[in-house]
Amino acid sequence: MDDLLLTLPIIQPQAAAPAAPAKPRKPDWLRVKLPVGPEYAKVRRLVDEHKLHTICESGNCPNMGECWGAGTATFMILGNICTRSCSFCAVATGRPTEYDTDEPRRVAEAIQLMSVKHAVITSVNRDELKDRGASIWHETVVLIKQLSPTTTIETLIPDVKANWAALDVMISGGQEVVSHNIETVGSLYRLVRPQAKYDRSLEQIRRTKEAGKRTKSGIMLGLGETKDEMYQAMDDLVANGLDILTLGQYLQPTKRHLEVAEFIHPDLFAHYREEGLRRGLKYVESGPLVRSSYHAERHVNVPI
Repeated sequence: MDDLLLTLPIIQPQAAAPAAPAKPRKPDWLRVKLPVGPEYAKVRRLVDEHKLHTICESGNCPNMGECWGAGTATFMILGNICTRSCSFCAVATGRPTEYDTDEPRRVAEAIQLMSVKHAVITSVNRDELKDRGASIWHETVVLIKQLSPTTTIETLIPDVKANWAALDVMISGGQEVVSHNIETVGSLYRLVRPQAKYDRSLEQIRRTKEAGKRTKSGIMLGLGETKDEMYQAMDDLVANGLDILTLGQYLQPTKRHLEVAEFIHPDLFAHYREEGLRRGLKYVESGPLVRSSYHAERHVNVPI
């Protein structure tokens, strides 16, 4: 028996696996009310009747209840399937099948029926199209202006991948504000926007400014950026002619997307607003729930 015991292997106790870092808990300041009310129902009905897409729904925007309740919405043209696979975005990725030449008319008529004072139009990326969808963009803006001459328009346009001729068409319909979001700081582009380039987005903003437009961009916070990187991004945007900047908290849309690295306190958002103005931006909308089109009607009158 003793000999048998001597042949048994000695089992060393294993060290406990390190505990996984706790995920940051969503703070109270990010809680929003569910969308309700007659104005919300009216917008919901018009969107469904006209078979329209909205980034409010596709992007899981936390302000949908507030904005739709006020009778406004951000319309998404050129379908709801994007050719890009950004790791933060809730919009479906794939091969788009929709190219509806009647869409500009339907969007313009819906805006007229809603009596919208300020319309925001955005789109998915359509990299497979030679003109990146620029002709649909242009016609949509032109028809909105024809049917609703007093309606002001912001277009939140995608990265045209240096197709500057397409950019010229996109921004020439008569819109008052042209927005293009850089989304994050330069060091995080490969992680957050793998099919985009930081410098190329800055050039797109610069070219838009040179065309005489009121320029706007947005950054999501809480992806792992540092304060110094945020300051650098603001300086880069100012150097490339940006007028208006929106800053908001990144929220993970599904478990397949990037996790939130940090929930940014409202005090830091307030600091970034003051810092952006100090560095030369003309207007900064900054807060945890701010999104690109949040309070967009205020941005029309920013001097250029």
